[in-house]
Amino acid sequence: MVEVKLTEDCMGLISQFERLTGAGSRDCIIDDRNNRIIFVVNQGEMGLAIGKKGASIKKASEVMGKKIEVVEYSADVTQFLKNCFLPAQVTSVEFENDETGEQVAIIDVKDEDRGIAIGKEGKNIFKAKKLSQRQHNIGDVQLTPHEQE
Repeated sequence: MVEVKLTEDCMGLISQFERLTGAGSRDCIIDDRNNRIIFVVNQGEMGLAIGKKGASIKKASEVMGKKIEVVEYSADVTQFLKNCFLPAQVTSVEFENDETGEQVAIIDVKDEDRGIAIGKEGKNIFKAKKLSQRQHNIGDVQLTPHEQE
């Protein structure tokens, strides 16, 4: 089990997020580069976090003054990585060790979802790398090379 260290700022944001949405959160990343806050919500509480027609997440975003993204936690690392890349459809997740012995997740997504998986300026792959390292001690996350025709 990885021990996630939360800053005081993050603990305050998690508390505020839980008050606004009713969804429990186990981690928070303040991503200033992309002007967003990413919360890892407890398994089964994604609906609460988003709310009817997105009302809860919109309200939290307005109150906190940043875009809010949520990823549902899973103790199963493969499922957690799939959750990180939603709405892109992950077709496979494989693990290998790099030369330093760190675990690397190799993710394959449908060709049409590649852009979504990477995200604008790489923000979605950044999110997956950061969260999987914090939650499951994964050293790196990579997309499989794209097949050229």
